[in-house]
Amino acid sequence: MTPHSSDSATAAQPSSASGSRRSPSAALELDSALQLLVQSGHPLPEGLERGSTAWLQAVVDGLCQISSRDALTGLSNRRQFELALAREVDRVARAGEPALLLLADIDHFKRVNDEHGHNAGDLVIKSVAKALQDCIRPMDTVARLGGEEFAVILPNCPPAFGFTVSERIRNKVKNSSVAVAPGVDVSVTISLGGAFAPQWVRSSALLWIERADQQLYRAKANGRDRTCLEEAAVMQVSAEEKSLLFAVSQFQDFE
Repeated sequence: MTPHSSDSATAAQPSSASGSRRSPSAALELDSALQLLVQSGHPLPEGLERGSTAWLQAVVDGLCQISSRDALTGLSNRRQFELALAREVDRVARAGEPALLLLADIDHFKRVNDEHGHNAGDLVIKSVAKALQDCIRPMDTVARLGGEEFAVILPNCPPAFGFTVSERIRNKVKNSSVAVAPGVDVSVTISLGGAFAPQWVRSSALLWIERADQQLYRAKANGRDRTCLEEAAVMQVSAEEKSLLFAVSQFQDFE
């Protein structure tokens, strides 16, 4: 019995050692998370005991916040955009309210980088992002999809107002300028393409994006610095959308 007991005690030791090895790693990961919050400009938890549940929740909330934001502009990033778009598709199918998706692209953006450098390009992107934010309602979502491409989700936007909203955004960007160097100001234009979500139809985010992207391509092909919107009255429901009509919502409220 004695050798067996000794072996059991010896076998238990690695588990304890392993547990002690995990603690520094966990602390290191937590420090890395705090450094990430500081680097992103997000305030650290204050007035809370470090390691407490409330403190850890504040850290998690901060990480969730920065993980949904574009690092350069502070707009929603692609991940957050896709989630917001999926929710809007579901809302339109259930409530039947109109909604508009706009895709915007900076015209001839490569020229800015080539002539003034990539730092100037970043300043232009941030300027366009601010112009977009200035033109939207609190209920709207504006996102940077990557590079010089942006997206705007406009819930409860009737077709009668779609072109007016789009043109307000386009003109706001066109009439803005950004100083990229001492004595050097740069102005850019954007092209916009938009599509309305079919009401009372369970469509898909991908199909909605494809429709808006077709209109953005049309705006580019017709000379840029313009808005092209899909006419809501002539929209057709695809076979895929018909099959999704009675699908279960992924955003159901569970009791």
